[in-house]
Amino acid sequence: MTTPETTPGAVPRQRKERKENADKRRQQLLDATWRSIAQNGLGRTTLATVAAEAGLSQGVAVFYFKSKAGLLIEALRDHYARYQENWERALKAAGDDPAEQLIALIRADFDEDICNPEALSIWYAFWGEMKFTSQYAEISSQFDAAREQAMRAVCGKLMGDAPGAEIARTAQWIDTFSDGFWQRLHVFPGNYDAQSALRETLLMAGRLVPQVAGRIEQNLAADAGRARRLRER
Repeated sequence: MTTPETTPGAVPRQRKERKENADKRRQQLLDATWRSIAQNGLGRTTLATVAAEAGLSQGVAVFYFKSKAGLLIEALRDHYARYQENWERALKAAGDDPAEQLIALIRADFDEDICNPEALSIWYAFWGEMKFTSQYAEISSQFDAAREQAMRAVCGKLMGDAPGAEIARTAQWIDTFSDGFWQRLHVFPGNYDAQSALRETLLMAGRLVPQVAGRIEQNLAADAGRARRLRER
């Protein structure tokens, strides 16, 4: 007579289910951490506030992350990973055309899943602590390096024989412009919106990289057409 323990394949299946449940619970706590930071700030976010936000016991939070420091480090890593997955997905969808790739990278920064009040609150809460917490700075540097490399590669394809230093500077300017709008959207949400910030960033990129200016104008015209059709419905 077989039992769940002796049935072939039962133990691996049980282990898989346990891992899936553990992964789900861990992500549930990370999602709750973002909400707690957005509501309470970084300093007042604790294992208790996160557990309450997740609807779990504080003991569960301690089991998965051991301490507040460990929880916040993993929350930042997870936040960056989602950001990177977003721009990598956009870059892949753009195909092999470097003009479309540049536009896709810029658009990804203003995607509503990435550029929203809660997400911006989390970014700025952590960035304000980076000079005091080396682990935050290390995570930021790791993920920022991948993004910078992608932007430089696309600019390099578009700018042809331009010196490497000029290509790197142009890529940095574009990302810095996006960062500036993120700050304005976070600090002055009533004065700016993501769509106008996206438009201005694209136009600026067209000035810096004239090779893509025409394609950007076409993209913006298409955006305006879609917005007009939505208003007319």
